[in-house]
Amino acid sequence: MSFLKKLFGGGSGAAAEKPGKSVEHKGFTITAAPYGEGGQFQTCGVISKEINGEKKEYRFVRADRFTSQDEAAEFSLSKGRQIVDEQGERVFG
Repeated sequence: MSFLKKLFGGGSGAAAEKPGKSVEHKGFTITAAPYGEGGQFQTCGVISKEINGEKKEYRFVRADRFTSQDEAAEFSLSKGRQIVDEQGERVFG
């Protein structure tokens, strides 16, 4: 029965994870979006910015995993800042 609950959305999974924390950095919004994977939390986030009236988004996933969702979220924000510092708006193109 547990398998069926997970299959049809009744089990605990990504939907049960708490919403990601967002920060502003150099005109970009970085949102942490770590997700559960193999008993740990995978580094993941979204970088967004409004350009010429259109919202652009870039989703990134990295190999780093953490035992706590909070640690993964903080690292995701840090990685997002690094991406913005290195690539700026080129990340969208």
